[in-house]
Amino acid sequence: MFGKFKVKESPAREGRNPSTGATIALAASRKLTFTPAKAIKDGLNGGADRHDGAS
Repeated sequence: MFGKFKVKESPAREGRNPSTGATIALAASRKLTFTPAKAIKDGLNGGADRHDGAS
C-alpha cells in the first residue's frame, strides 16, 4: 500500500497582507493531505533498526 489521501477542512479565518499590514478575510477551503504508509516511511528513514541519536 502506498498511503492515504484525505480531504481536510480549513475554516474561514483572518489573514494579513504582509506588505501593507491590512487584515483580510480568508474563505474556508478544503485541502488535500497525504499520509504515507508505514512501509514507505520506514524505507525512507532507513528502517526501524536505525538509531542516529535523534530523540
